[in-house]
Amino acid sequence: MMNETLILILCFTAGLVLGVLFFGGLWLTIRKSINARIPELWIFGSFILRTSITLVGFYFVSGTSWQRLVLCLLGFITARYLVMRATKNWDAKHEILEKEETHGA
Repeated sequence: MMNETLILILCFTAGLVLGVLFFGGLWLTIRKSINARIPELWIFGSFILRTSITLVGFYFVSGTSWQRLVLCLLGFITARYLVMRATKNWDAKHEILEKEETHGA
């Protein structure tokens, strides 16, 4: 029983890690593609890489258990909100710094 609980916690944590990689990678891709010479390459390459890592991660974490898959998915969805909050704060700070530099110049 204890081992099963620990495994389920690890599945949730693995989902968090996969979600941070996926959504953090999406955020980075958008930022990089804005100034990229070939943005399509960034967007398409990132999509293939992020999706591949996520699907392989879900496959290995869930195994044959639907409970593990559900907990991994919950961690993945939780990571989406965590990344959204973190990137929103980062963008707000970065925008304030740009305004200060513009007014100072």
